[in-house]
Amino acid sequence: MIDYIDDMDMEEEGIAEILLDENAMAKAPRPGTSLKRPMTGSARPGSRSASSMGQSIRPLSRTGRPLSGFLRPGSSSVRPGTGSLDVKRAFKGTRAGTARPVSSGGRFLRLGTQSMLSASDKFIDPDRINVAKYSRRPAMAKALADFFIYSAHNPKKALELCSQATQAAEYKDPWWKCRLGKCYYQLGMFREAEKQFLSANRQQESIATYLELAKVYIRLDQPQRALDTYLTASESFPADISSLLGTARVYDMLNDGEAAIASYKKVLSIDASNAEAIACLAAHFFYFDQPEVALRFYQRLLQMGIVNAELWNNLGLCCFHAGQYDICLGCFERALLQAEDESMADIWYNIGMVAIGIGDQNLAYRAFKTAISHDANHAESFNNLAILQVHRGTLQKARASFEAAEKLAPHLHEPFYNSALLASKTGDYQEAYQKIQSSLEIFPEHHDSKSLCEELEKHFTMV
Repeated sequence: MIDYIDDMDMEEEGIAEILLDENAMAKAPRPGTSLKRPMTGSARPGSRSASSMGQSIRPLSRTGRPLSGFLRPGSSSVRPGTGSLDVKRAFKGTRAGTARPVSSGGRFLRLGTQSMLSASDKFIDPDRINVAKYSRRPAMAKALADFFIYSAHNPKKALELCSQATQAAEYKDPWWKCRLGKCYYQLGMFREAEKQFLSANRQQESIATYLELAKVYIRLDQPQRALDTYLTASESFPADISSLLGTARVYDMLNDGEAAIASYKKVLSIDASNAEAIACLAAHFFYFDQPEVALRFYQRLLQMGIVNAELWNNLGLCCFHAGQYDICLGCFERALLQAEDESMADIWYNIGMVAIGIGDQNLAYRAFKTAISHDANHAESFNNLAILQVHRGTLQKARASFEAAEKLAPHLHEPFYNSALLASKTGDYQEAYQKIQSSLEIFPEHHDSKSLCEELEKHFTMV
């Protein structure tokens, strides 16, 4: 089937699925039991696994989640709360140069449109098919069910066919139950999908059924049950890495970095050429001040034939922090040659960081300006550009850049702290106190924000 897609993996949640989800289990979930609070880890504060995903160690994506080192479906989806700010963030696009939110229904629609363009001999009209007739012919019915789901993208018609075929098979065929669960999942009926997948697993265990069931629990915001499902799957199918990868991804969502890294290491012990595990381990070692080890992992990806702008960018950063300055700039040049519009801003931002590291502020200033020209929503470039503008003495431009960074990335504490520091040095203590409170709300453990807040409180007490 030319229209078949692998839907065993996680997928992006559309804006309708996020905001109109009526399957919420609890409005105030306990820490570590929900995906709606990405900065709440399952580890105890101060432990290694809690600090490994902190903002001081690992940067955040535009959706407020720590970067895992590998872009996968679902990593850019926003799970908003009830605040108006979260809803506005959910409606904003996560890609550079677009404000259109993700829509999973639109993804199916675009796939269907492309399939009709590539296969103009489409002659099957789902609305005219008598499903009762074909439900008694198992071979034809299974082909039709896959056609309704993957090609016609008509889960309602597929559900009708699967229901009658399940009755015709006297509820003894687990394949039909899996397809029923898939139809219920696409229609947003997650509890019914869970029942079908559990029933199919009781009749015949399958790794695909376990993965589908874990997806249902993730959409129901039950990460612990998803972890239990992946654990059961790994015990039943120890040679399959899909369940281990799913476990690591859920731990990444819960900000339990230590458990995620342990799962990625298990994946590599089974499949030494898994790109996702290698990339995530490389990012882990890089952010824990081991760029030499991270460099070896990225070189392994190059040896496997993976060549793209993001990989060359990471190689350049590892070379710079490892002291290999002669190779660093060459890697960034290759990254710029292969980069597309979506990644160009990040590469120029990293070039600016390298320029700051070698003391060339003019190059850094031009690099950050170039990054903003490629992506006007790049908050990190606005923040660092404002710092350089402070050094140049253009304080009004610096304030404007800090304000732009605050609006574009309300999940980052650096713009608020830098703006508070600038306001305190210019004598605007009330503005500084408001900004530093915003910084502490985002990152309560930030030492510099705490120190500045104490200084401002002492000043207000003396006055």
